[in-house]
Amino acid sequence: MNSAPPAAGEHHPHLQRRLGVLQATALNMTNMIGIGPFITIPALMSALNGPHAMLGWLVAVLITVPDALVWSELGAAMPGSGGSYVYLREGFGRHTFGRFMAFLFVWQFILSGPLEIASGLIGFAQYLNYLLPGMTAEHSPINAFFNRLWQGIAPERGLSLQGGLTVVTVGALCIVLLYRKITSIGKITVSLWAGTLLTTLAVIVTGALHFNPKIAFDFPAEGLQFSLGFFLGLGAATRVGVYDYLGYYDVCYVGEEVRDPGKVIPRSILISIVGVALIYVLINLSIIGVVPWREFVPATDPPAPVVSMFMEKIYGSKVATVFTLMVLWTAFGSVFALMLGYSRIPYAAAKDGCFFKVFSRLHETKDFPHVSLLLVGIISILCSFLPLMTVIDALLVTRIVVQFIGQCIAVMLLRKRAPELARPYRMWLYPLPPLVALAGWVFLFATADVRLMKYGGLTLLLGVVFFLVWTWLTKRWPFAKAEEGRE
Repeated sequence: MNSAPPAAGEHHPHLQRRLGVLQATALNMTNMIGIGPFITIPALMSALNGPHAMLGWLVAVLITVPDALVWSELGAAMPGSGGSYVYLREGFGRHTFGRFMAFLFVWQFILSGPLEIASGLIGFAQYLNYLLPGMTAEHSPINAFFNRLWQGIAPERGLSLQGGLTVVTVGALCIVLLYRKITSIGKITVSLWAGTLLTTLAVIVTGALHFNPKIAFDFPAEGLQFSLGFFLGLGAATRVGVYDYLGYYDVCYVGEEVRDPGKVIPRSILISIVGVALIYVLINLSIIGVVPWREFVPATDPPAPVVSMFMEKIYGSKVATVFTLMVLWTAFGSVFALMLGYSRIPYAAAKDGCFFKVFSRLHETKDFPHVSLLLVGIISILCSFLPLMTVIDALLVTRIVVQFIGQCIAVMLLRKRAPELARPYRMWLYPLPPLVALAGWVFLFATADVRLMKYGGLTLLLGVVFFLVWTWLTKRWPFAKAEEGRE
């Protein structure tokens, strides 16, 4: 961007620092709480066949809390739009291997980011089906098409024509609402956050008033069996837990629009993850203390609308209908927050010369990356026709190697290679947090479905090939001249 002052009456598009602690925390928590716990409880309980599957939540906390400290240090030190893209590039070397890692991150993000957004759209259709039966159908034309497109991994029961139109409409509405200045978006985010907190508070209070420990702690007769199957199931439960926590770092993707980022980013991340961890445990106990887990285990696809079932058991169908509308508001808020943060990543990469130049464009009058927003939004809508658990597992397996493991290594490399880097926030107990998080991410990847591991590996391999072809054609590292490739 041009650093010279604009002429009178002339407008130069630029990102504005307007988000404070309240807005940043709202952005994180709207994404984190979002629709996640309301759509994944059946999958969580199915992973270990009973309430002891909540061990997966505990393991997820043990991974995400130290990882949040990694994000806090990196986000405070490098508060620019792009988040992981910037951290990987700087951590591994801006002009050498860091360029390769940044390229791979953007490459995998083009699919994994929209997959996360798509899960919110799937949840929206799932709960709308409680109000308007017909959102899903056996062997629908839409499902048949995506079965062929995704080589048969779509379930037999998929979105009907009405469900497909719903997903497209909700996704398009989010794009329209984000097509404006960040100041207005901050106000919308806070209002969506308020609706999300009201929904979760209603579940927790209702559950506390009607909690039945005999229902909640109705463990299966076989109990815990520490076998290979148990650890694979624990890995599946933990992936569900981690998926529900995703978003504690969302503010890092709009770091260039955060006021006083050295303080706001770490505070919003830590407040979000501690608060949401407590909220999630209470939500889960509230629901399984009223609705017997055997009523929704094994999980179906789409999963049962357990929160609507929860309210119907206590207050009847009329109250359940009203509450389902609140869940839909929460799902919409989740999609909105994710699409806002993730639309900044292709923009940051293109601005830095590591992605197609067209995505570096800002809207001429509203100062936001409109081309990048359209890319992320459209791919998200397309991915929402996949099965929910395939979406969750695919996005985590795709993201773990480059983003999460890569960042744990990057923060340690920066401590060694750039000790002079200004760090407004320094993580506690270094280097323990990145090492614990690293071990956790390796565990999640190693216990994933072999098919998805192959899919993730193939995706990264294709990214390596495209990177080598691109750098060879443009004569950049590793094919640049020696003096051009130096740090």
